[in-house]
Amino acid sequence: MNTEKLVVPKKVNGSKLNGFSLEEIGDDHLYTGLETPMKADAFKMSDAEKKERISILFREIMEVMGLDLNDDSLQGTPDRVAKMYIDEIFSGLNPKNKPKVALFDNKYQYNQMLVEKNITFYSNCEHHFVPIIGKAHVAYISSGKVIGLSKLNRIVQFYAKRPQVQERLTNQIGTDLQEILGTKDVAVIIDAKHLCVSSRGIKDDTSATVTTFYGGAFNNAEKIRELQSYIND
Repeated sequence: MNTEKLVVPKKVNGSKLNGFSLEEIGDDHLYTGLETPMKADAFKMSDAEKKERISILFREIMEVMGLDLNDDSLQGTPDRVAKMYIDEIFSGLNPKNKPKVALFDNKYQYNQMLVEKNITFYSNCEHHFVPIIGKAHVAYISSGKVIGLSKLNRIVQFYAKRPQVQERLTNQIGTDLQEILGTKDVAVIIDAKHLCVSSRGIKDDTSATVTTFYGGAFNNAEKIRELQSYIND
């Protein structure tokens, strides 16, 4: 998969993008680049300030929908949502939450692919802010260094915990692992279900989306077949 940054198309006709309305594009995977779109001052506010502000705004959303926030069940919802956004499901937006990774010498001289499969993750579609639920399969061939297995899971979770597009998520995991491991020989396969497809819009509850990242030695049909045999075993 090509991991180069894509050129962001220019908006035309006000709310049109390449001739399509933003509403029409919203049901598609608009992929504008490798980096998650972030404001320059994204971390000007502290996490505590962000939670306070989100709580106020989400309370307003609930009130606009006609919910009675005096009800015992709803009183704490704005604070709970704010905490969930910052500390949990979108914690991957903040670089300070990126897992610290230690590399170790490959003393066993294991030179074949290592596969960590069926890494369960929960992300959120950036178009509708509803869940993406899936499994990631990660593989690499050591260039002399190895990484703790749990760190592969943690890297997947870090990039998943942000508003995402599956194509971007796949490439972010792959390119980061290439940099960390000092090798191009990295592969990532993601198989996920999008609730923006199954619970709204087309309402297709049976389809799934598969995206791949093949780098270095994995850009080889034989290696891809070998990897897929391990995943499907």
